[in-house]
Amino acid sequence: MALTPAFLDELRARTLLSTLIAKTVKLTKAGREFKGCCPFHQEKTPSFYVNDDKGFYHCFGCSAHGDAIRWMTDQRGLPFIDAVKELAQAAGMELPEQDRASAAKAERARGLHDVMQAAADWFTAQLGGIEGAEARALLERRGIRPDTANGFGLGYAPDARGKLRAALKEFGDAMLVEAGLLIAVEGKEPYDRFRGRLMIPIRDPRGRVIAFGGRIIGSGEPKYLNSPDTPLFDKGRTLYNLDRAAAASRRAGRLIVVEGYMDVIALAQAGFAEAVAPLGTALTEAQLERVWRLSDVPLLCFDGDSAGQKAAVRAAHRALPMLSPGRSLAFVTLPAGQDPDDVIRARGAAAMAALLDETEPLVDRLWASELTAEPLTTPEQRAGLKQRLANHAATIADTGVSHEYRAEFRRRFDTHFAPTPRVWTPARPRGTMKNGRWQPAPPTGGDHPEAQAIGRHGIDLSLARSVLAGLIRYPARIARHVETLGALRFDDNALGPLALAMVDAAIANRALDTDALRTILREAGFDNLVGELLRADATPYSFTRKGGDPGRACGDLDEAIAILVTRPEVDDALIVATAAAMRFDDGAWERQAALVKERQALELRLANLCQANEDARTTGLEDN
Repeated sequence: MALTPAFLDELRARTLLSTLIAKTVKLTKAGREFKGCCPFHQEKTPSFYVNDDKGFYHCFGCSAHGDAIRWMTDQRGLPFIDAVKELAQAAGMELPEQDRASAAKAERARGLHDVMQAAADWFTAQLGGIEGAEARALLERRGIRPDTANGFGLGYAPDARGKLRAALKEFGDAMLVEAGLLIAVEGKEPYDRFRGRLMIPIRDPRGRVIAFGGRIIGSGEPKYLNSPDTPLFDKGRTLYNLDRAAAASRRAGRLIVVEGYMDVIALAQAGFAEAVAPLGTALTEAQLERVWRLSDVPLLCFDGDSAGQKAAVRAAHRALPMLSPGRSLAFVTLPAGQDPDDVIRARGAAAMAALLDETEPLVDRLWASELTAEPLTTPEQRAGLKQRLANHAATIADTGVSHEYRAEFRRRFDTHFAPTPRVWTPARPRGTMKNGRWQPAPPTGGDHPEAQAIGRHGIDLSLARSVLAGLIRYPARIARHVETLGALRFDDNALGPLALAMVDAAIANRALDTDALRTILREAGFDNLVGELLRADATPYSFTRKGGDPGRACGDLDEAIAILVTRPEVDDALIVATAAAMRFDDGAWERQAALVKERQALELRLANLCQANEDARTTGLEDN
């Protein structure tokens, strides 16, 4: 059918928006408008307004905005065409003519809807009858109250091959077979598909019954049996309880995805009405798109057993190509071997609410899954982990999100496999404060050749220049490192006095900022040297860049100072250990190997600072 702009405008004009919205939202008159609490986010003070004259609603709290059709799609969760059909029917408008084939298909669908509703009513009646006693006992054992069973339209299919066929004979066998209610076998009479099962109606977003799920009452397989795909029902595109959960998710501000029917029902009975479930299969791309219409970050709350956790990881992998800024998944981890129904029955709704508040981001679930997928004791195995993580990031279609995942995985990999850093405690510097200035004591050395070797390795002057430039940009960090800076031995004759002048300035004024520090250093004759240091924007550190993120820069600066001080100590200790190894002292080789690894770890930490800055710089360029 062709829905022209003129037809849609007439449909909006004939729909009194306040009456439509008042069916689910309490509205009060406010001048020429109506107001109420917004159904799209939680609030106590009304900020949601409806204007009938202009035909739109607007929330000043969350910026939700739209007309009657938008209300039906966003708040009710209906597809666009279904929203138009429902509004048109209420407004007494005829939809534009369809072609003959489409009209025949629509007429057949209407007939199938009638069949499915008649079957649902019949199953419900059987649940309340004599034959439904065993099914009612099952519900009682599962803790499902009668009002909950009524709300979900639960029923019972008697354990007989032809009772449903006989009850719905006016529709004819052909239509019952097409609806998936009968099974047709060549050369034999059609027979009932569902027998001896608790019947759970599956509805479309408009609340119409389109299929059934049947749970066996006693023992037998399969435990759950779904309707086959029909003109009304596509299992891979349908979510159980979507019709009820759509509005509830708007109110709750979240959507919960669980594994099965009974989990949805148990959650709803406990007050969590915003739950849906796939229909016995892994979560599909079409189902993910459906849940993302209702929530940017739906919560996947799968069973706590091995199968449930594997299903969660499969869903994570399937979601990766579809991620976009702000759109992701979060995961709820249940106790081992338990599903939501188990948690609620054993520990109550409060325990379930606490678990739903402790969500795990998608990136955490992927990282944990790959980290435990196989041993990581050899370089080849670790390289395999790195490759798998890179492949995951590469599947993300959105380039910005893909870049962030690559950077995050690289950071986690480097952190996880970095050698345990040496805990460095700065030695108490030798010297005294005199007239508000730090006076370092002259160096001393022992008579032993190895003792004389210690201290020969000075600090890295390139890194030292970058550190001093960073401290000029972030002078509040000087006070944190006063003793460290006072104890450093600068081989560059200019840097040592500059460092001491910066320490003096920081001691005199704890609230020092960059401009004030530069003025003090200029008056002390360091203007040219400071200018050279601040031209170090080309150096690969975040704290030497102008206009960087202060939090990140200060953290990187602290790390750089620790490396600056620790590396000469490690080099000096390595000299001693190497000399001892040459004398074949006990344990000397082990000490030397450990120090070599520590030296490599320091180099890695420094390389990580450079890489982190490069990532930030590249991202900044892309953003610009």
